[in-house]
Amino acid sequence: MVTGIIGRKVGMTQLFGPDGTVQPVTVIKAGPCVVVQAKTAERDGYRAVQLGYVEERPARVAKPLAGHYRKAGVPPTRVRREVGLAPGGDALKAGDPVLVADVFRNGERVDVIGRSRGLGFQGVIRRHHFGGGAKSHGSMFHRAPGSIGASSYPSRVIKGMKAAGHMGSERVTTLNLRVERVDADGHLLMLRGAVPGAPGAYVVVRKAVAAKPEPKPQPEKARKGKKQP
Repeated sequence: MVTGIIGRKVGMTQLFGPDGTVQPVTVIKAGPCVVVQAKTAERDGYRAVQLGYVEERPARVAKPLAGHYRKAGVPPTRVRREVGLAPGGDALKAGDPVLVADVFRNGERVDVIGRSRGLGFQGVIRRHHFGGGAKSHGSMFHRAPGSIGASSYPSRVIKGMKAAGHMGSERVTTLNLRVERVDADGHLLMLRGAVPGAPGAYVVVRKAVAAKPEPKPQPEKARKGKKQP
């Protein structure tokens, strides 16, 4: 069986427990997906599958990619991602469906891979948390980066110098999120906490690489001090 699935971030909401506790969760429309290509250890050197995210609107692809889908016998998809296979799991072939209820269960730990929100061109204070200069009147140095190198030697800006530039839109992996609920009918996955990306962004949800154990309930400690009359 596959160890991950492609999803699309819907947004955030709340889940109420039987005892009235509230959990913030992120709703992900995980799948349905279809196997576009199966990779084997004999031919490719490792075992994995290429999944395509099935959507309502049909995708338009170029002729070379259309041939790739025609060979698999599946309709073209906009998004394709490669995920691994569990050791000893059943082998999949092109055209097999992958559903969220077959991959994850309630209480399981997962990792979410996506792209962070793009924030455009930002200065060094927001991008690298520089402190800035004096705020007094006439200082003329408030949000500038300061010195970026000597003029005599090496007479150039060293590579990797922190400077203003494009911020965000980077690959981000959020680890060890707990699956609060799996909706098999709606292909929905509800994860505790936040995941990278804006609503509508594509993400990959995989089984946690280093899953944390569930915390054990602690017994209530006896109150210290004098008893109230």
